[in-house]
Amino acid sequence: MKTIRKYSRIVSFVYLPLLLLSFVACTPTDSRAEVVTVNETSDTDQTIMLALLLDTSNSMDGLIDQAKSQLWTIVNELSGAKCENGAAPDIKIALYEYGNDRLSMNEGYIRMVAPLTDDLDEISAKLFGLTTDGGAEYCGHVINTSLKQLNWSESTADLKMIFIAGNEGFDQGGVSFKEACGLAKEKDVVVNTIFCGGFNDGIRESWKKGADLTDGNYMSIEQDRKTVYIDTPYDDKIDALNTQLNSTYIYYGVNGNQKKQQQERQDQNASSYGKANKVKRAVSKSSGAYKSYSWDLVDATEKDSTKVLKLEEEQLPTELKGKSDEEKVLIVSEKSKERQRIKAEIQALNLQRKEYIAANMPKETENNGLDQALIKSIRTKAKTKNISFEN
Repeated sequence: MKTIRKYSRIVSFVYLPLLLLSFVACTPTDSRAEVVTVNETSDTDQTIMLALLLDTSNSMDGLIDQAKSQLWTIVNELSGAKCENGAAPDIKIALYEYGNDRLSMNEGYIRMVAPLTDDLDEISAKLFGLTTDGGAEYCGHVINTSLKQLNWSESTADLKMIFIAGNEGFDQGGVSFKEACGLAKEKDVVVNTIFCGGFNDGIRESWKKGADLTDGNYMSIEQDRKTVYIDTPYDDKIDALNTQLNSTYIYYGVNGNQKKQQQERQDQNASSYGKANKVKRAVSKSSGAYKSYSWDLVDATEKDSTKVLKLEEEQLPTELKGKSDEEKVLIVSEKSKERQRIKAEIQALNLQRKEYIAANMPKETENNGLDQALIKSIRTKAKTKNISFEN
């Protein structure tokens, strides 16, 4: 390979605008915006960390269905978060299941499905892989496990939240929920409890007590309520732009092709709930919350402007093999420009789409689902970290 030094001027010219933009991010070490390999930190670094603890026992099919169908609604809400300086915090989500007989009894019928990650396609894939089965629901145990297993930040500027949802007694199992919530308090993690059933029934089953111990929110939801979608005149255009957006991803590395295929599968999973839900995913993909730097050269180049020049031939996709370094840089640059244009179009259309939905949502529609329970709590607690939302 020719020396990287030879092309430093080319790289600087093509990517300087991207590098300059990265410095206005809320976190200089943002996983997409990091330009150099040396990690830099500042007092303004902020991350929103959410751990979803979902009961997957037999009676929880409705809850899991809501989680699958509402993921992109939640992500779109999170993508509107702003730090005090007006930039966006990082978003990381973890997923646990508990209360399923197929899980290990020795582990308390608990499984970490996904660690704290900004790979939203992975979270989607894991959600769609969940199935229910009978089991014992140990809330204290799963809270305690998530607090010890996950890589929670020690920064008091970060918003760290657990959302646990289920429909049995909160005090079951050998690990006290009081001790688990006490540990959460020590780690500055807010525990929010979501009872799948009547509000007063959840209080009797100690779900409110668990939330109160960390100043979290207690909520109840109708787990079998179906998600309401409003079709809009903008959906077809956004869907078409999503197809164009997918064409701007240039995979690399050992798992790159697999991750590209996963991206397309999650489009299909989202569309299984209708085009309106697929459109919500497309909006998420056009936001800063959606990151693919680990397998996509366009995102990876924002993190390291010389990334494409460092890869061996076997790590490259077919479209870049045999190309000169100048050609590789140019191809990635053109894809980056195209992606930014498409994202801007989707965001503009989404503003019109949201206005249409607001004007046409049936007045009698009441959302008492998982998404609104999460969004309400996130908005409330975000204020304590000086994080606000666009609307």
